[in-house]
Amino acid sequence: MHTRTLAAAMIAATALLGACGANEAPSSSHETHQTAPQADFGPADVTFAQGMVPHHQQAVQMADMVPSRTHDQAVTGLANRIRAAQQPEIDRLNGWLAAWKPGAQEHQGHDMGDMGNMGNMGDMGHQGHQMSGMMSAGDMAALEKARDADFDRMWLRMMIQHHQGAVEMAKAELAGGRNPDAKAMAQHIIDSQQAEINEMNGLLGNR
Repeated sequence: MHTRTLAAAMIAATALLGACGANEAPSSSHETHQTAPQADFGPADVTFAQGMVPHHQQAVQMADMVPSRTHDQAVTGLANRIRAAQQPEIDRLNGWLAAWKPGAQEHQGHDMGDMGNMGNMGDMGHQGHQMSGMMSAGDMAALEKARDADFDRMWLRMMIQHHQGAVEMAKAELAGGRNPDAKAMAQHIIDSQQAEINEMNGLLGNR
């Protein structure tokens, strides 16, 4: 009798363990799904992120020049705002590129370039700068040499052109992008940088 009771208890325990294992599988699968990177992206999204990283990096570089070359408070304040806004966006864009990289091979046929080097986009700054508003090496060298009022005027003109390029790139993302986060950033860039273009045109008109 005791033996039958012990056997029955062991069978019940085995069934309970089996039930727990069956219940744990969906939980583990759900957790994996929740931590997986956003996969809803296309060629336009990657092109936007790849291009905007070096574009923002150059804007931050231009902003970093300001404190040592002018005492104009309006220009200095604008440069500080540009740096504060664009550096966090660079970090987000690089995060997206890192998350998208494993699944990007499916888009290779869409002229996206070499996805194997998505973490290093600096070379794009030397390509087609007139289309995207990027400054050339000569532009940056001239800006570095300028001082005071000459620097202010040159910096404002260049940053207006730079912002116009960013707005153009952001509009292309809204038209052809698929990733909701990238499209939201694109809209923010259009709104914020167009407002700064208007501000800089006002500052430039007073000089």
